[in-house]
Amino acid sequence: MESFLFQTIIYLLSAVVAVPLAVRLGLGSVLGYLTAGIFIGPVFGLIGAEAEDLRKFAEFGVVLMLFLIGLELEPRTLWDMRKRLVGLGGAQIVLTTLAVAGAAIWLGQEWGASMAIGMIFALSSTAIVLQTLTEKKQMQTAGGRSAFSVLLTQDIAVIPMLALLPLLAVAPSPSFAPDGSMVRTPPAGEAAGAAMTFLDALPAWGVTLVTLAAVVLIVAGGYYLTRPVFHYIHKARLREINTAVSLLFVVGVAEIMTLVGLSPALGTFLAGMVLANSEFRHELEADIEPFKGLLLGLFFITVGASIDVAVLLGAPFVLIGLALGLMALKGFVLYLLAIAFRLRGRDKWLFTLGLAQAGEFGFVLITFSLSQSVLPERLAAQLLLVVALTMLLTPLAYIAWEQISKRLADSSEAHPEDEIDEQQPVLIAGVGRFGQVVNRLVQSAGFRTTVIDHNLETIKTMRTFGFKGFYGDPTRPELLHAAGLRTTKVLVVALDDPEAAVRLVGYARRERPDLHIVSRAHDRVHAYRLFQAGANDIVREMFDSSLRAGRYVLENMGLSDFEAHEMERTFFKLDRAAVRELAELWKPGVPVEQNQAYVERSRELNKGLETALVARLDEGRSPSDAA
Repeated sequence: MESFLFQTIIYLLSAVVAVPLAVRLGLGSVLGYLTAGIFIGPVFGLIGAEAEDLRKFAEFGVVLMLFLIGLELEPRTLWDMRKRLVGLGGAQIVLTTLAVAGAAIWLGQEWGASMAIGMIFALSSTAIVLQTLTEKKQMQTAGGRSAFSVLLTQDIAVIPMLALLPLLAVAPSPSFAPDGSMVRTPPAGEAAGAAMTFLDALPAWGVTLVTLAAVVLIVAGGYYLTRPVFHYIHKARLREINTAVSLLFVVGVAEIMTLVGLSPALGTFLAGMVLANSEFRHELEADIEPFKGLLLGLFFITVGASIDVAVLLGAPFVLIGLALGLMALKGFVLYLLAIAFRLRGRDKWLFTLGLAQAGEFGFVLITFSLSQSVLPERLAAQLLLVVALTMLLTPLAYIAWEQISKRLADSSEAHPEDEIDEQQPVLIAGVGRFGQVVNRLVQSAGFRTTVIDHNLETIKTMRTFGFKGFYGDPTRPELLHAAGLRTTKVLVVALDDPEAAVRLVGYARRERPDLHIVSRAHDRVHAYRLFQAGANDIVREMFDSSLRAGRYVLENMGLSDFEAHEMERTFFKLDRAAVRELAELWKPGVPVEQNQAYVERSRELNKGLETALVARLDEGRSPSDAA
């Protein structure tokens, strides 16, 4: 009964039975996993003594998930998210902590324990929310992106929370359990375990230095060491070795972060961002994705199985009421923040209902608070159950969101005619300042276009002036195929988001090797990435306007209109050819100054450009002018 193999059979069998059934009923896989855990745990009692160890192992699924998320983000993208991370995420943590702490004090808890409870319940479930958002294809919506920003901020906030909690270990006043019995607070140090790391022997400045050294090691190692290692492993041409080194990298980063007392999930997220531009990124995703899915499922099962029936039956209405009250209070704070940050309709409710639960880091903080004598033992057991109950209720909150969405007269959903009903020879993805000029020129020349943009107000403005466009996300494969990706002659990628543009170009090139792709580029490096993704013609946002300004300067420096025009045209042709050539030498993630072949060829091309411009100017002048 206690054998590891038997426990493995129980967990896998419960998942195989419950999850497909839950998905077919429209309840989602997360609720299926949680239900499976409830049946094999509290209902039938099939969980062995090693359940806690298994849950710690399953929590590694969260670590793998954060690593994969990091692979999808570049540091520049994270910097672009800074306002939501600091503003929205920071406000959510502070306001929720204060609101929950105030409620705990009102219920009779001591202030130190109340603040600890506030921090614990301020965190949401990264695993459940991101898994559900991915399943429901809501990650790229405004609500999904806002939820992700808050979750990322919460993961970062775990570090200062772990530092602050021991400061709250003051002697509490007597408190009472829901059944009327007094809750005993253990003396300081009584519950403290032996989980001491070498950091405990260091002074504060030493801890800081070791922590910074660990972060630097992860960034530098991911940047400089992973490529030669992966190149070496790749030569073996053994898929299982590639998988082994991928897992070794993630496990190693997680262990380094654990040794210095930091969140392993945050460390692997950082490592993933470092490798976001690596040529091995997609291989890493393919290797780790199956393990992430399986371990996350196992984690959800252990959450369902961890429900303590004895504690629940001791005060069922009180504990269920606390779980619902917590979700209502967090939801109220989230709703106010959604309004303040201008989320609307379905996005507002997705953000509010999706983050209203407590999270898996709550288990960690509760256990740590107990060991530091911040929380009494009985209260900690009740809080663990409240966390589990809110996570169990979260899939039901998403079902409620789906029902609300169907009834909302949301401005972003007010156009059912946006089902694309035509396919034209020119497909334009994105119709902002750049795309609308392209669209007007092409249509004025007598060619028909299909325009897709994710900004509803832009589409409405187009229609006001007699131009037809469709509302939707141009990067969605099903939308592209509905717009005629299989038959269109030219695809124009005019998206504001550089990352989305690269993804779209890459997908279109894989689907249509013969398609001619014209793409807008944010800058020169973005142009290199687009060329490597498969774009045929690339227009840098400021390049043409800068050339025109340069031509005006030449005209006012004494060159004739014809000479200035010829200089502009020659510069354009040569620079365009240089960008194509340098794109082949450019390496993702490697600073150009460290790419010797790129630097040398760039210098050669610059000299050739200067020589060609001088020669062109001399050709355009008469002998008398030259004299």
